[in-house]
Amino acid sequence: MPPVVIDIRSAEDARDVVHRAVQALAEGKLVAFPTETVYGLAASALSAEAVRDLLAAKGEPLGHPLTLAIRGADEALDYVPELPPLGMRLARRCWPGPVTLLVEDNSPDSLIRKLPPLVQEAVAPSGSVGLRVPAHAMILDVLRLISGPLAMTGAYRADQSPPQDAQQVVSGLADSVHLVLDDGRTRYGQPSSVVRVDPCGFEIVRPGVVSEQTLKRLASMVVLFVCTGNTCRSPMAEVIFRKLVAARLGCAINEVQERGVLIMSAGIAASMGGRPSPEAVDVVRGMGLDLADHTSQPLSERLVQQADLIFVMTRSHRQAILAEWPEAAERVRLVCHDRSDVSDPIGGPAEQYAKCAEQLEAELKTWMDELKF
Repeated sequence: MPPVVIDIRSAEDARDVVHRAVQALAEGKLVAFPTETVYGLAASALSAEAVRDLLAAKGEPLGHPLTLAIRGADEALDYVPELPPLGMRLARRCWPGPVTLLVEDNSPDSLIRKLPPLVQEAVAPSGSVGLRVPAHAMILDVLRLISGPLAMTGAYRADQSPPQDAQQVVSGLADSVHLVLDDGRTRYGQPSSVVRVDPCGFEIVRPGVVSEQTLKRLASMVVLFVCTGNTCRSPMAEVIFRKLVAARLGCAINEVQERGVLIMSAGIAASMGGRPSPEAVDVVRGMGLDLADHTSQPLSERLVQQADLIFVMTRSHRQAILAEWPEAAERVRLVCHDRSDVSDPIGGPAEQYAKCAEQLEAELKTWMDELKF
């Protein structure tokens, strides 16, 4: 029987299309989805029969790894509890998007162990599993509603080209697929970049949409300092920390970013483009640091999402961040180890700024012994 094809661009109710796809997958049927790269073929990873049909449609034997499509970066730890920090960094910054992360799965607590044995062998035949969050609203909505992850592969046989539109899927897979969701030509028209990640770094296993240069930038460690107005405390902490990191890495201060560490600052109530307080500029100049070109920026969702560590000056700053972005809790830390606040010197004499800078430097030196660069 030929597949049912639904043009989602003209569908009266997108929610109905999502529910039809969810129902088909729950019944063990194969569904072809548009993604931002190429069309993908999906089966419920909870069904051994569906995954067996997926491999048969693809024309590949068991042992050729399928990808697990999951809901988001936070869910990656359910399947790879020992995901290296670099892996989580790339997951947060690349997903949803055209990057498949290939990581070792050795933990007995992995949810992969809960999948049927045949599915485990299909998605992790050699101990590594490929995880991806496609950047297309339709499949993301399906993932939010369906139980468990999806086992996915390109919607084409090994001797065919990756399909960029639904008609290519229908022509190539004929009667193997139950439902094809048509959203026209895909955005990129090429496969995702497959990136192997381990504690030592990353390796591009299959070149794709995202270049190695971009991946290196995305793999940088991002440290964000947050205060209220981003005019004195957090900018001072930013330049002081950059000096400490440069000393640890054995490089010049202006080479820290090239060495894979990006250091920024922002303010809970900051305006965009504000100038630093003159007293803060003078204090750090006395430490051999330059703050004259700093411009303030407000804390944003993008900054919170990308930061690996967020250092705040006060407990109220932490509370404000977690009220807006509770998922960032494990990454938000007070600068002071004793959980005291760094007082705001704004409006005070130069001596108060100097005392603040001394406190920041002392606390950040202690953090240097705990952080790995």
